[in-house]
Amino acid sequence: MAELPQPIVGTRGADVAGPRNPEVEAQNPDIFVPPATDSGGIPSLKFPFAMAHNRLEDGGWAREVTIREMPSLKELAAVNMRLGPGVVRELHWHKEAEWAYVMSGRVRFYLVDENRQTLVEDLGPGDLWLAPAGFPHAIQGLEEGTEFLLVFNDGNFSENETLLITELFAHLPREVLAKNFGVPESAFDGTPDAEKYIFRMPVPAPLDEVRKQLGAAAMTGSYVFRASEIEPNSFPGGATKIIDSKLFPVTNMAALMIHLEPGGMREVHWHPDADEIQYYLSGKARMTVFDAVKNARTFDFVAGDVGYVPKTLAHYIENIGDEPVHVLNVFSKPEYKDISLNQWMALTPPDLVKGHLDVDEPLMSSLRQGYQPVVGK
Repeated sequence: MAELPQPIVGTRGADVAGPRNPEVEAQNPDIFVPPATDSGGIPSLKFPFAMAHNRLEDGGWAREVTIREMPSLKELAAVNMRLGPGVVRELHWHKEAEWAYVMSGRVRFYLVDENRQTLVEDLGPGDLWLAPAGFPHAIQGLEEGTEFLLVFNDGNFSENETLLITELFAHLPREVLAKNFGVPESAFDGTPDAEKYIFRMPVPAPLDEVRKQLGAAAMTGSYVFRASEIEPNSFPGGATKIIDSKLFPVTNMAALMIHLEPGGMREVHWHPDADEIQYYLSGKARMTVFDAVKNARTFDFVAGDVGYVPKTLAHYIENIGDEPVHVLNVFSKPEYKDISLNQWMALTPPDLVKGHLDVDEPLMSSLRQGYQPVVGK
């Protein structure tokens, strides 16, 4: 058996004498043996969905990472949901806005807005939807089922506390329901006395047939965005795709989709006005987050992990594995903004930079004014 690594660097550290969890240690090498540059007390900015409570329902499941799982989450929360063929996330609405990214399969999304417009759309991997706060909607898996990520613009959000049509009916007096719909009270004898939340139904009829039945029009670009059809911007080391209110006007949360080749890195930067929640879709990555005063902490991520960066804190994302890293970043503001460390220095008088950092060549000639968010080895 190979000898387990020990948290020892030179004269610093000591071996572990007590119980160990080698699998967790191996997934978090920069926590087990932090870089010498780490300092201070930045709280945890990582939580794996694998450790989130999974709510198993009839034909699907849902799990969430909120401020309860990771106290650093102030402005954003994430939900991972799976629906089998025909399975429905029941008619509901939220106090928060819901931003969604389809990861696999195909899904039908239903929404009615304040103008009584009906939206029915079929979406596939890489596509997005946005359900504004208070707008009623439902989600249904198509033939192959679906899995998606939901982001909500409040860290205190809970998927278990949404406003559901079944609970609405269960908690209104029968005589009020009868008066509202102009039917006898007996019309409600079959309504459930508890939520359905996720439940099985047949795979729905073809999209055109359902739209014709409802008089619904395609509303792609209103509450749905075909991000899968947008070409990414390529750079040495990877590619990015920005979907914010400039392209998707209804959204109140911006997104940056990042692809990093092995050795590639999302350059050191920060976001001036928005918190950032991350969902790692593939690969192995690390990220250091810097805060005042002398606070820095490094985290390691694999597929299924959630990361978080509060606004204004400097950070990078580096691919430290041998396969591509795909990470989805969602922000608490509708317009994407970032500040690049490299560009900031390039756009500052050289003598001022030299005077601060006591540097010269080759660093000074490497500074670039052009936008290059991803760099290679």
